[in-house]
Amino acid sequence: MNQPFDPSALFGGGEGGENPMAGLLAQAQQMQEQLLSAQNEIAAAEVTGSAGNGLVTVTGNGTGEVTAVTIDPKVVDADDVETLQDLVLGALADLSTKREALAQEKMGPLAGGLGGGIPGLGQ
Repeated sequence: MNQPFDPSALFGGGEGGENPMAGLLAQAQQMQEQLLSAQNEIAAAEVTGSAGNGLVTVTGNGTGEVTAVTIDPKVVDADDVETLQDLVLGALADLSTKREALAQEKMGPLAGGLGGGIPGLGQ
């Protein structure tokens, strides 16, 4: 007699490690939850880049949006606009570097966990 196909036979529990696929699927789900949590933390983070010892600061979130720019009036000189432009670019570059560091801090441990002998992951 034919028995109906039971997917738990492939992916279901089994005790004492009878089915390693169940453990792998649970681990993948846990990693997915950790990844989503890390992405949410990054998106909610406020990051500030600066240039000229704080004369120009640029604030943004982890998703790439710039939310504020602050320019110290000391640096505003109508005869030297280029310096102000360079300071704004420097602050934006610093903001980008700090965002990347934040993403590496939050996502780095997860990327390392993807290895597990699967070619191309976590390498």
